[in-house]
Amino acid sequence: MFDRDKWQEVFHVLEKNKLRTLLTAFGVFWGIFMLIVLLGSGNGLRNGVVGDFGGHATNSMFLWTQNTSMPYAGFQRGRSFNFHNEDVEYIRSNIPEVSVLSPRCQMGGHNGSNNVVRGLKTAAFNVYGDYPEYNLIEPVTIVKGRFLNQMDLDEKRKVCVIGMEVLNSLFLEGEEPIGDYIKINGVAFKVVGLYKTKQSGDRAEEAEKSVFIPLTTFQRAFNWGDILGWFSITSQDNVPVSVVEEKVITLLKKKYKVHPDDPRAFGHFNLEKEYIKMNGLFTGISGLSWFVGVLTLLAGVIGVSNIMLIIVKERTQEIGVRRALGATPWNIKLQIIIESVFLTSIAGVVGVLAGTWILILVDNLLGDADTGSFKHPEINFYTILIALAVLIISGAFAGLIPAQRAVKIRPIEALRDE
Repeated sequence: MFDRDKWQEVFHVLEKNKLRTLLTAFGVFWGIFMLIVLLGSGNGLRNGVVGDFGGHATNSMFLWTQNTSMPYAGFQRGRSFNFHNEDVEYIRSNIPEVSVLSPRCQMGGHNGSNNVVRGLKTAAFNVYGDYPEYNLIEPVTIVKGRFLNQMDLDEKRKVCVIGMEVLNSLFLEGEEPIGDYIKINGVAFKVVGLYKTKQSGDRAEEAEKSVFIPLTTFQRAFNWGDILGWFSITSQDNVPVSVVEEKVITLLKKKYKVHPDDPRAFGHFNLEKEYIKMNGLFTGISGLSWFVGVLTLLAGVIGVSNIMLIIVKERTQEIGVRRALGATPWNIKLQIIIESVFLTSIAGVVGVLAGTWILILVDNLLGDADTGSFKHPEINFYTILIALAVLIISGAFAGLIPAQRAVKIRPIEALRDE
């Protein structure tokens, strides 16, 4: 394999017709280049869409009440009802598969009135009553201060955590928000934290137009009593959240006397299902990228095989002489296969480097810009190794047919060849 004479012959054969060698190598280069770019772009799409999840716990679901659509236990259809504080412990004690259970209340928003005031500035924001555990379901990055804690909840403290958009709307540049006060529907709250969302795109701006206050304070300050808006729930490890979703709905239907078959009494959203769908989509995109890339690569490899057949025909006399001097069929085969693998490997490595460079260039151009559903196109080292392995194997097969033809040449016939 490392015989100096063999490699000198390889270089001599490939240099003999440089244009033909270059054009043949380009087919292989383009195939592996397209494969790397397609796979990297698919990863860029995946990273962008995953970024839109903003770090959400993917094993989470959300549950709220709606009007009933079926009469049951003496109640008419169309009945409305609400969750209550006692439901938190009721769910926890009856469904051990629940990991995080965080009730939530909401008021305000862009469709509401100017509900948040600081000095002469007013604005409409989403105001949420939360448990500290909510930060485990939809985590945010605390820029200054802290998030809500259990003491805030137990003591019904009038404290709040605000988003960056709230800061930009109500505070002047350079003003310190921590320790200052804002008024929500006339009630003063002390700012104890400033957060930045992990989401991207348009969702990021909207997510930062929010104010978090302790749920118990929310209920007391805004006369909600013990009413809850909805539940955010995650499942234990290795337990599909759909199992928890079904159990929680069944449990609460029984408690609130809702018909077991009523499909509309509870609204619910299963983030795990959406995440699984997304993963299925990108698995398909990755498979399609491999399919297109490998076919393009195969076209280049077929070109290599055809060129090697031509080279074998041109070297008929040379092969005949070598056979007459005692070269074995395996020596002849090995020489042809080495030439084929060398050509495809060099073209392939250049294609990998070019494709990787393009992905790095695009990533640097995008930087930290908010590009929506496309960010950080990348290719991992393991994938590159697989691509190179496919390339080398393909190169070996490309040289196999010409090698077989070469060993079939009889020395006496080769020496007579004009």
